[in-house]
Amino acid sequence: MTDRKWEILSSEYVVQSPWYRLRRDACRLPDGTVIDSYYVREHDGFAVVFAVTLAGDVVFAKQYKHGFGGLVLELPAGMIEQGEAPLACAMRELEEETGYTSLRFEKIAEFLADPTSSTGLSHVFVALDARPDGVLSPDPGEDIEIVLVPVERVLDELRSGHVRAQGQVAAVYAALDRLGKIRNA
Repeated sequence: MTDRKWEILSSEYVVQSPWYRLRRDACRLPDGTVIDSYYVREHDGFAVVFAVTLAGDVVFAKQYKHGFGGLVLELPAGMIEQGEAPLACAMRELEEETGYTSLRFEKIAEFLADPTSSTGLSHVFVALDARPDGVLSPDPGEDIEIVLVPVERVLDELRSGHVRAQGQVAAVYAALDRLGKIRNA
């Protein structure tokens, strides 16, 4: 396939905050069509952690998500801060959101978060031997309930619709695939 990249004719920020940057581009497509307003969310990506305790439980966070308007069960995750490495973010988010820590992190996947309208990547980590020996320090607006799910029942949480954010589902499948390879090695 030939280069199908769009030409950016102009660009401006319509929202800029520490948590959200939204850019409006005017673009010329390869066929010459001009799109005057194409919106792109700029960010440094996310880290998602599939943390497994010594007892074989996966650490989940259950919390209200305002965009959705309801409770969501998800793996600990968060936005990478400017200049922060994905691993540092994963370690920070696991401890801040759940109070768990681990010395055994492995990056297992990297997904495009939303390639149509976002610049960020989702970095997925498995953290083994997670322990509740850290310090909880949730961000303002985070009211998190820790839910431990035996690793053998994690797929049930997906099938039942309890875990249903698309990036979270992808992270769970990638982690379970990696754990299967670890156990079968």
